[in-house]
Amino acid sequence: MAIDNTAPSDISNTKFLVQATRTRRIFAFLSSFLFLLALIFLILVEIGSLSARRPVLPSVYFIKLNLTNVIPRSVPNSILINSIARTLGLHDFYQVGLWNYCDGYGKEVTSCSKPQKMFWFNPVEIIVSELLAGATIALPVNITNALTLVRVASHWMFALFLTGACLALPSALLAPLSISSRWVSLPLTILTFLTAFTTTVATVIATAMFLMFRKAIQSAADSVNIQAEIGIKMFVFMWIASGAAILAWLIHFAQCCCCASTRDVRTGRRKGRRKAYNPFGRGTQVGATGAEEKPRARRRWMGRTV
Repeated sequence: MAIDNTAPSDISNTKFLVQATRTRRIFAFLSSFLFLLALIFLILVEIGSLSARRPVLPSVYFIKLNLTNVIPRSVPNSILINSIARTLGLHDFYQVGLWNYCDGYGKEVTSCSKPQKMFWFNPVEIIVSELLAGATIALPVNITNALTLVRVASHWMFALFLTGACLALPSALLAPLSISSRWVSLPLTILTFLTAFTTTVATVIATAMFLMFRKAIQSAADSVNIQAEIGIKMFVFMWIASGAAILAWLIHFAQCCCCASTRDVRTGRRKGRRKAYNPFGRGTQVGATGAEEKPRARRRWMGRTV
């Protein structure tokens, strides 16, 4: 007796092909789900701090600058000067999104700027523009020197996040096509690599840039009392999107050489899952009469198998 490991006479049978390529199907749809997950979190990154009227959006930001007590207590009459600065138009805080910034008093976001392409946060320009004519606040040199790097990095970050979001959707929709052939996985691997690359690089740039900006502000605490707070939600959203995109790309990369495709099964290059060839269950054997029967249970006697 031998185990029946041959394909059915109709190799194009849909049920048989689904069973034979089940492993590849699972990973293909898993990668599609991961790209949809990355897209959702990229959208949250894109719309963070876009409007003050939405309940969730104002709480999603890259960095938040607290200027409530911008003049340190060590300066004489600091309380009076801070009060005057607020009267002149300075808000208590400013928080940065991808398209714009928002400001407010206390803990409430009162307004957001108009969304701009290639937006970058320039605290000097924003603070001066909101103060009354002729009023100004001098920021430390290390903060103003970092603005050039912030401008260039912000432009790259904006372009890469937008590109990653645009590529995530076709990556999710086209991922199931890898089931048909391993050759299809090659262009999909390139597409998914671009999606993962742009998303991850944008995330790394944003993380490094705003951590550096926070450090520059904290180092100037003696001359100006500005507190910088990193947006935890935004950072979590970015890294979840990057992690999902990287994992989905690795799945497509592995599918170039692993897991039998529909074409492999039809041409006989690969058999796929064994259960597709043995519908009666694992271990079923074919007897002389052609009827499937379970193998006999072996007994042990004096340490030997009988």
